[in-house]
Amino acid sequence: MWTRIMAWLGTGFRAVVAAVLLAGMGALVLWMSGFFQAKIQPQWSERVQRAGADRPTDEVHEVMKPVLEEVVGTLRAASRTVVSAKVMATIAEIPVVAGQEVRRGDVLIRLDAQEYQRRWEQAQQSLAAATSAEELADKDYVRFEELSRQNVVSRAEYDAAASRVTVARAERLRAEQAVAEAQVLLSYQTILAAKDGRIVDRYAEPGDLAQPGVPLLSLYDAASLRLETPVMEQLAARLQVGDQLMARLDVLDEEVRATVREIVPQADAASRSFLVKSAIDFSPRLYEGMFGRLIIPGGERRHLCLNSEAIIRIGQLEYVDVLLSDGQVERRLIRTGELGMPGRQEVLSGVEAGDVVLLGQQLTGSSGTSPRSQGEQP
Repeated sequence: MWTRIMAWLGTGFRAVVAAVLLAGMGALVLWMSGFFQAKIQPQWSERVQRAGADRPTDEVHEVMKPVLEEVVGTLRAASRTVVSAKVMATIAEIPVVAGQEVRRGDVLIRLDAQEYQRRWEQAQQSLAAATSAEELADKDYVRFEELSRQNVVSRAEYDAAASRVTVARAERLRAEQAVAEAQVLLSYQTILAAKDGRIVDRYAEPGDLAQPGVPLLSLYDAASLRLETPVMEQLAARLQVGDQLMARLDVLDEEVRATVREIVPQADAASRSFLVKSAIDFSPRLYEGMFGRLIIPGGERRHLCLNSEAIIRIGQLEYVDVLLSDGQVERRLIRTGELGMPGRQEVLSGVEAGDVVLLGQQLTGSSGTSPRSQGEQP
């Protein structure tokens, strides 16, 4: 009997504890939701029943604004050169470094010329031997010619002497060509700059083996930098070679003149754009690969102009007070655009052309409080 009573009391105790916990959790939820706090009635009024006769007014104007489209691009050099060796040889010296300005005729690379120097000397010796052999053949021919007139030698011996002269002359000419070839190969051991430019990078070091066609240096003419921009087809159709535009270069923090030099007559299938290459004014601060924007006129568009003094800013929101035809004032949420002429602001939505807006201080509601919610900081 006592065991049953204790079991019943244990079950009731657990039920009471569970009920208390549930009640506590419910009270906590109500407290977190603000059930026990006093409510503040909203003070917003879409129309304020107060005349604006004591404030100056202005009218929203409609104008046509030129549209300028910015197209991003990259600076590229129209004149770019990749330097490589014409012969296989060991690099002896590279007297230039990346970023260095060079002039036409400056030495860029020197190769080890010992092998080609020996080839040139051998060609010179071969030429000397061929010249001597030709002189001897000429003398023999003169003697055989005299003996042939005296009928001392046969016709066959005379023809053989003439043939030896022809062969000796051919050998001498071949030796001269070998000397010229060796001289050309020897000249390839010193690589000179073909034009003015700026060294971009060097791909080899002294001691490396230079091979024909393998790049050793790259350079470009800084004066030939162009802004290459992919332009959408509807804008590219407005451009012609020779058009004078403006380009904005962030590194200079200014706008420079840009002249359209080339429009690639093929659109990119993925982006539907044409590559436009524009020449810009030279500056020593510009380098290939830098970022730039080409400013292209895109026609005109409708533009609403609003007096800047009519704009009421509450946090990140913007409003204006519009004076209606019945004398009432309506506060409207607007969205502004770019700043136009001094004192005028572009407005994108919220008002129409011809609307009359109030200027000056913010209008208050009939209760004397600002239309922003109580407790909100301006």
